[in-house]
Amino acid sequence: MAEHYLAFDLGASSGRAILGRFGDDNRLQIREVHRFPNQMLNVMGTLHWDVFRLYEEILQGMRILATGYASSPAGIGIDTWGIDFGLFDAQGSLIGNPVAYRDRRTEGAMQEFFSKLPRKKLFALTGIQFLPFNTVFQLYAMVRDKSPQLDIAADLLFIPDIFNYFLTGIRKTEFTFATTSQLYNPVTNAWDDEIFRQLRIPKNLMQEVVPPGTVLGKHTENVSALTGLQPVPVIAGASHDTGSAVAAVPASGDDFAYISCGTWSCMGIESRKPLINEKTLAYNITNEGGVGGTFRVLKNIAGLWLLQECRKEWAKARDYSYDELVKMAENTQTLTTIVDLDRPEFLNPASMPHAISDFCHATGQPAPHNIGEFVRVILQSLALAYRYVLGQLEEVKGKRIERLHIIGGGSQNGLLCQLAADATGLPVHAGPAEATAIGNLLVQAMALGRLASLEALREVVRRSFDLTTYEPRHTSDWDKAFEHFKRLKQQ
Repeated sequence: MAEHYLAFDLGASSGRAILGRFGDDNRLQIREVHRFPNQMLNVMGTLHWDVFRLYEEILQGMRILATGYASSPAGIGIDTWGIDFGLFDAQGSLIGNPVAYRDRRTEGAMQEFFSKLPRKKLFALTGIQFLPFNTVFQLYAMVRDKSPQLDIAADLLFIPDIFNYFLTGIRKTEFTFATTSQLYNPVTNAWDDEIFRQLRIPKNLMQEVVPPGTVLGKHTENVSALTGLQPVPVIAGASHDTGSAVAAVPASGDDFAYISCGTWSCMGIESRKPLINEKTLAYNITNEGGVGGTFRVLKNIAGLWLLQECRKEWAKARDYSYDELVKMAENTQTLTTIVDLDRPEFLNPASMPHAISDFCHATGQPAPHNIGEFVRVILQSLALAYRYVLGQLEEVKGKRIERLHIIGGGSQNGLLCQLAADATGLPVHAGPAEATAIGNLLVQAMALGRLASLEALREVVRRSFDLTTYEPRHTSDWDKAFEHFKRLKQQ
């Protein structure tokens, strides 16, 4: 019997409501029913997420479903970007709109916290990659700056937790999200006591952690009154967007690496246990929870963020489509200029094109002169970053990786996929582009008993969606460029 599921996939720049139809033929069909923008709001110098507006967009997606479809979905699931959170008072009210991870409040917080809990110890407790905006450092910054919110906070809810709470009144945190915060110990399977002692924040702020595919409960009568949709089970699937995306990697076996490519490129392998050792610490590789008893052993790479920010600035003169930008880059053949996308100066500059030019001048490289050159520099640098991380993952895995799966929006960028194949020397299998929503939908199906395992889920993905394969065209130019890239990483 065919069933429908509703996925809300919220990213840093947009959100979508995706309806999935899972038929008797074990194929999934998807349809976008609602799309809406998202952006950070600069309010008196602080970057916030407007979660109340986003919640209204979720309700609007449910209204569209209630008026346009004959039957209610079997489930509703929400996934979002990671790290960020909101604080609630004892009456269950949100104290303030969550601060965005790109806000500058965490400047200096990471190094300061290491004086309380050394870097090596923190990694041993969590296995999480060090990023200056991780939840632990956001909380430390609030303690350091004596935020009055902490004085009245009774509960901490991450972004998907907030929307699940608004829909159901139930406060839980799902495993794939909890592990990314650098507050959770994947060995003891609990929020870590030592970290909270050093933060001087009560651990009872945190919620019970539930596995991906947990049915939280049906949405409330209030939500039904607002949307016209009769109560439907709300499912904590893989609520971290990368967790949902990786679940939908259409791979079999264990000789592959995945790249969930969007604003960030999350490149990694799967493991049945967290890999917390000297090598993963040295390479700053993270261990995030996955679906079906897996861990996402991965590295976060800046991804298409630089291109998105350049496009935003170029749009002041003309709004180029991504296809137009890629076409211009295809007509620019150069490997001479390379940027290290993960440098702090690219995190949130006032002007991304100027930041790239400044980096080129500082490193003695010719700066791009036109839009096509900018795009080419970004994409080839990203492909070289993939090769760099690939070597680290192979060391950690102790086994050669034979193929790459690129999923997410970046899988539609044919130039990037070909450059990735050329730079790494591996075949690249691209697709599906909507991996995050697909993973969200199919983990719901697992939660409700339609699928028995992660392997069965991936078989549905392979059966339902077409992939494009890019074979490597390796040349010595890429070897020279990679040596240049490694020198930049050491500067």
